[in-house]
Amino acid sequence: MLDVHPPHEPILGWKEFLVHLGTITIGLLIALSLEGWVEWMHHRHLVHEAEASLHGEIERNSQSLRGTVEELHKNQAALKHDVTVLDQVVDTGKMPEHEHMEIYFHIHGFENLGWKTAQATGAAAYMSYEQAQQFADIYTNQDELADAEKQAARDAILSLAPFMDSEQHRPDPTKEEARAIREKVEILEGQLLLVDSLMTSLDTAYGKYLKGKD
Repeated sequence: MLDVHPPHEPILGWKEFLVHLGTITIGLLIALSLEGWVEWMHHRHLVHEAEASLHGEIERNSQSLRGTVEELHKNQAALKHDVTVLDQVVDTGKMPEHEHMEIYFHIHGFENLGWKTAQATGAAAYMSYEQAQQFADIYTNQDELADAEKQAARDAILSLAPFMDSEQHRPDPTKEEARAIREKVEILEGQLLLVDSLMTSLDTAYGKYLKGKD
């Protein structure tokens, strides 16, 4: 808050008035400049802290994603094997010897506290447009991938759980059951193709950001 005080002595003549007015004007300009500089430094500090937090968060998410992609590809290979087994059951009415089906899917979590904090503190608003857009794109991709993973996992549980039983004494599925399971598995394969595409896109975004920081 800036305070402007009246002169302690009466002003005699226009010359003294102009000198006093000039002094006040210069003082106000200096005070405003200092206030603006302090505010600018505060904003820069916020942005610097947010950048450091986001860099570490994205780096950890990137490292975690690599292992998740490998696991996803194993899941996809397992589903292809399941379809082959189910095709044989549909043809013969029997489960092939020494074969089994394996359907599983894990949801991958992402850290996003750094981005939420940057938005809550206002640091995101003081970043350059290009920088803020890059972060926004990365975290939007994360959200889209997380949603696709949850949808795939939910559908897999609701659709396939009635057909799957880990007990060894469970009888082989009938041809009709095998057809129904195969249909559900093929739908899940399509969902995992979307998940795979989103993971590839996110991995590219991570790499572009981290490469720019090297």
